[in-house]
Amino acid sequence: MHGNCKTLILYLQCNNMEVNVIKIGNSKGIRLSKTILEEYEIDQTVELELKDGHIEIRPKRKPRLNWEASFKKMVNDENEELLIPDIFEDEEL
Repeated sequence: MHGNCKTLILYLQCNNMEVNVIKIGNSKGIRLSKTILEEYEIDQTVELELKDGHIEIRPKRKPRLNWEASFKKMVNDENEELLIPDIFEDEEL
């Protein structure tokens, strides 16, 4: 390591990969292969987490992506039951 230069190392399921930091306009970035993008389902946005001396890059997840389909399935499942009442005692009908 020279001066303030840092090496970015990606840890991919126990495989280490060293990539170069490249100039992108006035910024710098890294280039990920199509294979990595597809394997980790990376589209347009990633989450970066700065940790003790390293950066973690994760695909941006949409936690509610399949909720609609799951709710429709639950409505039609006769074994599903409400865990809390949908009307509380102090509410007027």
